[in-house]
Amino acid sequence: METATSTKPDKDVYIHSNLQKKEWVLVTGASGGFGEEFARQYAEKGHPLVLVARRLERLQTLAATIRQQHRVEVIVEQVDLSDTAAVVQLHHRLREREISIGILINNAGHGLQGSFLDAPLDAALAMVQLDVASLTATTHVFAQDMRIRGGGKILLVASLLAYQGVQNFAVYSAAKAYVLRFGEALHRELRRDGITVTTLCPGMSDTGFASVAKQKITPALKRLMMQPAPVVRAGISALDAGRRSVVPGLANKALVIFTWATPRWLHQAALSYAMNA
Repeated sequence: METATSTKPDKDVYIHSNLQKKEWVLVTGASGGFGEEFARQYAEKGHPLVLVARRLERLQTLAATIRQQHRVEVIVEQVDLSDTAAVVQLHHRLREREISIGILINNAGHGLQGSFLDAPLDAALAMVQLDVASLTATTHVFAQDMRIRGGGKILLVASLLAYQGVQNFAVYSAAKAYVLRFGEALHRELRRDGITVTTLCPGMSDTGFASVAKQKITPALKRLMMQPAPVVRAGISALDAGRRSVVPGLANKALVIFTWATPRWLHQAALSYAMNA
């Protein structure tokens, strides 16, 4: 006599099947802001996630929410990305677990507003270490694997300030200029290996970044502020389309055109006023 079997798929089987269809996405700086939003939007698409940041409790809370809402696998990695050795160790741990990252969201970074000479030197160097050295190291180790597999996607998060040096944001705007130029170069260099590299250059966004950076929110900046969700959607769409870079928001695009169409002294003065008035 045959016994009846349930046709309802087991949860573990569902998750395993889902993972076979979607690439692993690694998001740095995933404990808040754009990183958290990237995690949510990729989870909605059914991708398994590796969430990386220093704030373990926030990562665990986000991971639990995503698992419950989207039934995808989420791995939490508490890593101080300012330590490039820790980046290499993260890469080794994932390889030991046979996790191949198909999409890298290189989002981790921080900024600081204020006079360059009045700020501690250690603060400036820490910013360069995270925003430049760590991003470079993370891109290097995971792009190596992508080249071996014959493809992958990398999104680098820069800033609208990458397009010009801005008073009281000297180190930050310089660091983000590096990210933009680095991404533009790799976009052309790595496409022969099947790797797409796109740089996202958001303007002022409601991510909590301003409070951490001790940034003054001027009336002009309030009018330009975007929510994280449309910024992240623009980044994902540009990456999927294989674009070199993207500036989300019509007002932000207009600012970039303004920098192209005016003398450097003029657009630097105008943006410095908007950021510091």
